Amino acid sequence: MIKLCVALAFLGLNFYTYHYLATDPVFPDREHFEDFPDQLGDWSCRERQVLDDKTVSNLGVSDYLLCSFENPAFNSIVGVYLGYHASQVREEGGGTGVNVIHPPAHCLPGSGWDIIDNRLVELDTPGLPQTPAMVRRLVIARGGNRHLTYYWYQSRGRVVSQDWKKILYVGFDRAVRSRTDGSLVRFTVPIVRNDEAAAEASFYDLAPQILALLPAYVPD
Repeated sequence: MIKLCVALAFLGLNFYTYHYLATDPVFPDREHFEDFPDQLGDWSCRERQVLDDKTVSNLGVSDYLLCSFENPAFNSIVGVYLGYHASQVREEGGGTGVNVIHPPAHCLPGSGWDIIDNRLVELDTPGLPQTPAMVRRLVIARGGNRHLTYYWYQSRGRVVSQDWKKILYVGFDRAVRSRTDGSLVRFTVPIVRNDEAAAEASFYDLAPQILALLPAYVPD
């Protein structure tokens, strides 16, 4: 019921905004992920992954970084996805359509991953717009593989980890700031030999180095 009310509120606000407020969208200046460094301390991205055109279109993403960062000291690989959406409203035939960022917790089961742990946790890491911040922490499994995943939406000076809040902020910011840009920040670490603590350590070593650079690519 809450999700339905949120969806209806978003659609109503989106309709009102499109016809009466903020009809000229604002696209802030930003750096592009093609210029994001491949070497961060002892972490290195050896080869960036490229999404096919169909996947990019389905995601609605404008710019992205997708790479596995490696660090011999941790004997670990951390998959990093940073996806920037210049707009979360798709103009269609004089009207509007929703183009919001896809929630990983909804997409992962469709890719064959089972979510065996899903919680909101406090993340106190330099580089976030506000810290500590609440982010989503998952443990996912497929066959004999387990991964630790952290993700959140970093958009217009906020860290948001709940989908309904993300939707409301899109409508609110469109009305008062003419902006619907935003990003998905996701880290995925394999859990080797059930050593969840080691996966956590890898995340906490790499994440601050990436987040310190992120404001240039995801403007407040």
